[in-house]
Amino acid sequence: MKVSLFIPCYMDQMYPNVAMATLTLLEKLGCEVDYPLDQTCCGQPMANTGCTSESKATAAHYIDVFKDAEYIVCPSGSCVSMVRNHYEGIAPDTELASKVRKNTYELCEFLVDVLKVDKLEVSFPHKVGLHQSCHGLRELDLGSCSERMTEKFSKAEQLLEMVDGLELVELQRPDECCGFGGTFAVAEKEVSCLMGEDKLTDHEDAGAEVMTGYDSSCLMHLSGLSSRQKRPLKFYHIAEILSGSAK
Repeated sequence: MKVSLFIPCYMDQMYPNVAMATLTLLEKLGCEVDYPLDQTCCGQPMANTGCTSESKATAAHYIDVFKDAEYIVCPSGSCVSMVRNHYEGIAPDTELASKVRKNTYELCEFLVDVLKVDKLEVSFPHKVGLHQSCHGLRELDLGSCSERMTEKFSKAEQLLEMVDGLELVELQRPDECCGFGGTFAVAEKEVSCLMGEDKLTDHEDAGAEVMTGYDSSCLMHLSGLSSRQKRPLKFYHIAEILSGSAK
């Protein structure tokens, strides 16, 4: 299966190890991975700040870069949600734009729904807390939300349960926001930090040694708070655990 890899701009600059882990994982699972060198940003930072007109050129560029891709895989729920759910009204309303939006997948979603992975030959003998980011849960349906009376599921949990030795801890508030929210963390830093501290405490109280998730932006916010407060938690993107690069 041929896959085009989309790596968000902040990940390219700050978390290239997550990008490499994603590549390693997809290749282990038999995918032929292409990385278009002309890719840039999905436009989410501008759109989140209210500068939607300024994000139009970025959205149009994304569509042009990935116009020939059958599957576009990205290890960031928020960026995928930007493309799939928020390009409408920003990007050109064309058949091509619709195709690219539809063909853009978050990593866990792609592994579960497209590749239908049922086995992973990887070990990670640690107690792990899963942070399920808001965009992934509420805009991509990567898992069930506590505010909805639906059957409980989580695509990320489904994958983590395949990892030998990994023990998922049970959180009191498993789908609560971490407080990052992009520019929200800048405009409302005090509220953002308090929300992040609550999230860290929930994971520690559950006995987690490691926190993981499918958005490096949320993990960046939480790991920054944790390190400044000298908390013992470690942080890995889910791609690092599933690929075997997390130690």
